[in-house]
Amino acid sequence: MSDQRPIRVYLVDDHEIVRRGIQAVLVDDPAIEVVGQSGSAEVALREILDLRPDVVVLDAVLADGSGIEVCREMRAVDPEIRGLVLTDDDDADAISRAILAGASGYVLKRIEPTSLVGGVRLVAGGHSLIDPTVAARVVEQMETQRKSLDIICDLTPQQRRIFFLIAEGLTNRQIAGKLFLAEKTVKNHVTGLLARLGLEHRTQAALLAVRLQDSGQVAGFERATEGTARRGAADRRTAPRAGDLSFGTRVSRSAV
Repeated sequence: MSDQRPIRVYLVDDHEIVRRGIQAVLVDDPAIEVVGQSGSAEVALREILDLRPDVVVLDAVLADGSGIEVCREMRAVDPEIRGLVLTDDDDADAISRAILAGASGYVLKRIEPTSLVGGVRLVAGGHSLIDPTVAARVVEQMETQRKSLDIICDLTPQQRRIFFLIAEGLTNRQIAGKLFLAEKTVKNHVTGLLARLGLEHRTQAALLAVRLQDSGQVAGFERATEGTARRGAADRRTAPRAGDLSFGTRVSRSAV
């Protein structure tokens, strides 16, 4: 971006009065030009890719979609477009998703007008901007995920398979059928997993798995355990019955 022309900004928020307020704040700075605005995720993405602004200021949640997904899709096409999420949502998960979507900034709508102008300038210049009140929550969440990942590293392959099948929403009976285990065995594994992870119910385990998957930290685990699950199932189908052991055949038992 050349210093000889103003910073071209596009606004995305499904409340017109909010868009007007943001525009009024930004246009007071002669170095900023608002080139377009929309309250629709679909319309916004189309216009952004047509106008190619320097910065897109967008809300995280829109009536017809997600501003974070708009950020992800626009940057997939043109990484030079900077995304600044301006929202009421101070949830750590939301800011994590925004960062993974390539947003350069994440600030709350209670930000001072002069700070918003400065934030647009920073983001346009290639810098990052995160509201300090939510940054602390993200750090805390990341530390929790790191500890959870350490625990998952210490699980047996069978326990990891069960953990990720919980994340898929499978019941104990379904997991037992998929892994050729007794339902009671699966129940015992699930109880032990929840205790080790400091969770109270399986829904929390599912949410944790989704967070780790979204962060890209567990892709290798899933591929490895999926392959092991297929091999374990094949071993169980081809394993000789007790009456077939008269010739000294050794049966390999999968860990449970």
